Amino acid sequence: MSADARLAASLAGRAGDLLLAIRDGGAGSGPGSEPGLSDPAELGRRGDRESNDLILAALAEQRPGDAVLSEESADDPGRATAARVWIVDPLDGTREFTMPGRRDWAVHVALWERGEGITAAAVAEPALGMVYSSDGVTPAAAPTPVPRRRPVILVSDTRPPAFAGALARRLDAVVAPMGSAGAKAMAVLRGEADAYVHAGGQWEWDSAAPVGVALAGGLHASRLDGKPLEYNQSRPYVPDLVVCRRDLAAAIVEAVAALTL
Repeated sequence: MSADARLAASLAGRAGDLLLAIRDGGAGSGPGSEPGLSDPAELGRRGDRESNDLILAALAEQRPGDAVLSEESADDPGRATAARVWIVDPLDGTREFTMPGRRDWAVHVALWERGEGITAAAVAEPALGMVYSSDGVTPAAAPTPVPRRRPVILVSDTRPPAFAGALARRLDAVVAPMGSAGAKAMAVLRGEADAYVHAGGQWEWDSAAPVGVALAGGLHASRLDGKPLEYNQSRPYVPDLVVCRRDLAAAIVEAVAALTL
């Protein structure tokens, strides 16, 4: 594993452990409440803040010359001209993190390098005990894909594409909602789903690490029109994306084009 990929995986894993401790650290106050979930809003704020602090402190110590773009920090315009930029989402799926029983939240850590794109990435799914990296998966054993007759397309739990139903009919697929972008991409990587489709916009930290891991794992990842995804833009916005099995990519891109003309 490269030094940068090893660092990304370590930071994602450490932040994930911290988030689990925060989630389980307090006592719920209502009937049937779970530990740490008595005030979901404060739980989410604390998770975002402390995970971000951990990751940024470690990057400042171990990669002091690199720039950082994080959801939970003010953007430094200078990073747009930097040679190396870490793109971080310290808690992807804050809503799901605060909900009892939800496991579809993640930590994203990715490194973008000028002229190369995403060169190292890690996605931790703490509630599953998994850390996925562009150089491998920890632990190595991942669930065996379950054969299915119809492809499964994952979409946002709260903002599914308007064309999701029509896309599923066109591809004879099933649409399923899920929380974090990282959770959706890693479900495709594990073979539990066949595609993750998103429209309506995201920020770079939502997809940089999942895309880096997915591409390294042999999946297809692009804009919905098939164009490459670009990161470390002056406005760090990603309008749409698809992460899917390579054999489905052309069909999804063609179907979306036909449905959004």
